[in-house]
Amino acid sequence: MRVIAGEARGVPLIAPRGLETRPTSDKVKGAIFDSLGDAGSSGRVLDLFAGSGALGIEALSRGADHCDFVDRAAAACKTIATNLAKTRMTDRAAIHATPVDRFLDRAGAAYDLILMDPPYALAGLDRFVTQIAASPLAGPGTVLVVEHSSRRVPPPGAGCLALTKTRVHGDTAFSVYAAPHS
Repeated sequence: MRVIAGEARGVPLIAPRGLETRPTSDKVKGAIFDSLGDAGSSGRVLDLFAGSGALGIEALSRGADHCDFVDRAAAACKTIATNLAKTRMTDRAAIHATPVDRFLDRAGAAYDLILMDPPYALAGLDRFVTQIAASPLAGPGTVLVVEHSSRRVPPPGAGCLALTKTRVHGDTAFSVYAAPHS
């Protein structure tokens, strides 16, 4: 696993040990950012269920201004800190060691890009999309990317977030939601 584009291109990243974290493959990560175009390379980014931090770090490497990483596991937060130090992006990031639903309950300002890579077996994926859409996190022009099992039907959208596309790569799929610009 490595950063695939931008200022930290080629920097290898580590993943937390154990089976709790399933890092996004470089192929899927590339497909996500290719599908986002300019939306994946600017503004404020939120990486939910961050794991290794690879998705948020990819956005930072491509030019995003700041990324908040959220993961409840201490090992994941330590790994994200290590990966941020390796890529020299610590000053453009914040790590939040808290469950995602608790972070969403305290939602503040809108993000330009929200990346969500929950465990594939997570129940309530629709609830998270609905919670994000109803929160201050989703403002005009916000893009939400949800990685999920290709065997799972993505939520159709919620509130201001409309499903715009789903791409399948083997057992993995990702769905892109967008809020209209005001």
